[in-house]
Amino acid sequence: MREIRFSRKHCTPQTYSRIFLLGPRANFGRRNLFQRTQARKSAADWRFAAEKFVAKLPDKVIVHRSECNYSKLTFDGVDMMGERLAQEVLDVVKRRPEVRKISFVAHSLGGLVARYAIGRLYENSTKLGQSGPFVSTLTGEHTNSSMQDLQQHSEDRIAGLEPMNFITFATPHLGSRGHKQLPLLCGLPFLEKRASQTAHFVVGRSGKHLFLTDNDEGKPPLLLRMVDDGDDLKFISALHAFKRRVAYANANYDHMVGWRTSSIRRQNELPKSNLLVLDEKYPHVVYIERETTSKIQNKASSIAGSQTSTSDVEEVMIQGLNQVSWERVDVSFQKSKQRYVAHNTIQVKSYWLNSDGTDVVFHMIDNFLL
Repeated sequence: MREIRFSRKHCTPQTYSRIFLLGPRANFGRRNLFQRTQARKSAADWRFAAEKFVAKLPDKVIVHRSECNYSKLTFDGVDMMGERLAQEVLDVVKRRPEVRKISFVAHSLGGLVARYAIGRLYENSTKLGQSGPFVSTLTGEHTNSSMQDLQQHSEDRIAGLEPMNFITFATPHLGSRGHKQLPLLCGLPFLEKRASQTAHFVVGRSGKHLFLTDNDEGKPPLLLRMVDDGDDLKFISALHAFKRRVAYANANYDHMVGWRTSSIRRQNELPKSNLLVLDEKYPHVVYIERETTSKIQNKASSIAGSQTSTSDVEEVMIQGLNQVSWERVDVSFQKSKQRYVAHNTIQVKSYWLNSDGTDVVFHMIDNFLL
């Protein structure tokens, strides 16, 4: 594990009131798109963002770059990677008893891993004799999210800490199954079908999870289960506990993750126009959809045995994830020479190759909730 530490002469107990986790960045994309072998790159991928974060907020945050998932470990599946990340978080928190708040920033497959991990780390207000607002949408049962419910959730914790920001960059929240969800396949139905059938041969259980072909013990696909609370993993309650949830998405030129899946939208909800620079300070941020309270009231449909088509499953996931509000930030590198590597440019994986994404990283930092 790597942490950016500060000199003790600049630190007080209040300085360490927040822990900021950058990662995990899994190697799924690069091992297939670029055919790389076992390169241990998980922590290095976030180096630029980590350095800029500490430079701007030297007395406000501790940056920890996750290293628990790398190389062949990224083939183990979202659940196993999520369990490892959850344990890594607990280990870091144990070493930092003075920390009070926690945030997650994740890229690509790492966003799914982070969503799983917070479901494991979630501690709800029922421990204080209260009950949370969510009941399993997998069974079609719901309760109203009253003001009292929201106040109760404000007391929920992640790994014993107050959850603040949950931010993803180019994460396939809806998986890679479906039309143009994996743009590399050019939207060709034959290739998309074959990829769904063969992904697990290349990247193991992670491929099954991304294409929703897993069927462990007869259960629905993992990504489908992750849009709701289960008996022991409270995925939606954990997301709801954060003060902010933000999805950064490439509107074009991302060959690994489609616009719909990374922004958690239906096709007809994608901005049709107005993809223009909103602020010269952030020239590649072209559209911002602020969170709205109406999103919280959307409820996922129950999963019927006959509901197996890609469109039906995708709709269930969208409705499930929209039980909580999201800020959506659309990014375009259309005029950049680095547009063909947009998937890595959005996080500035390497400054020399992806420097045009610096404004996106600064946008995230400037809007970070402390």
